[in-house]
Amino acid sequence: MDTLPERSAMRIIAENRKGVLRDIATVMAEHNANIVMITQELFETGPSSGMAEIYFEYESGEEDDRQTLIDDLITIPSVKDVKAYQPFGHIFGSRVIIIGGGAQVAQVALGAVNEADRHNIRGERISVDTIPLVGERTLALAVDAVARLPHASILVLAGSIMGGEISKAVDRVRDAGIPVIALRMAGTVPEHADLVVTDPIQAGVFAVMHVSTKAVFDINRVRGREF
Repeated sequence: MDTLPERSAMRIIAENRKGVLRDIATVMAEHNANIVMITQELFETGPSSGMAEIYFEYESGEEDDRQTLIDDLITIPSVKDVKAYQPFGHIFGSRVIIIGGGAQVAQVALGAVNEADRHNIRGERISVDTIPLVGERTLALAVDAVARLPHASILVLAGSIMGGEISKAVDRVRDAGIPVIALRMAGTVPEHADLVVTDPIQAGVFAVMHVSTKAVFDINRVRGREF
């Protein structure tokens, strides 16, 4: 039986100039490591101004000497520091994303956090991310961004009225394989969601139960229903 590639993570501090990512990718390929996620943030002020922090996660199906990889990366002239870390999936696990109005988001988060605590105390890793927003355009952009968030597993839309561009964004998120729960609200979003829930606390509980590896709730079995 084939074993799944092990995922690891590293953070690199390097000069912000052309060719840095190419040089890093070349060293990674020489170690038979496949980069599966990468982010970069520039330091615009302070003592590290002109430098960039590059975080990446990679998979390797072979026994990999991490220290040798670090030693080879640090030989790149533009690289100043390399540190190994646990990947985000080992820390934050599956992410429940809650977007909408402040009062409704808070109530959904209450249910989600309480339920996540019950599962995490038994060894799972489920995190809850919230962002209260207003405005159709702002909400639509936030919903679209969920599909690009690492480890985003389910989206809960909590508000009083949502429709228009938000509904189109919901369809795109679902097409990306991320299920969507919506509170009962005015607008067309409930028609596009996988599940509609009246009680915001229960919506948070349902979201966590769906992403849990130990719970018996499966949103696919109740898709299109309202509770």
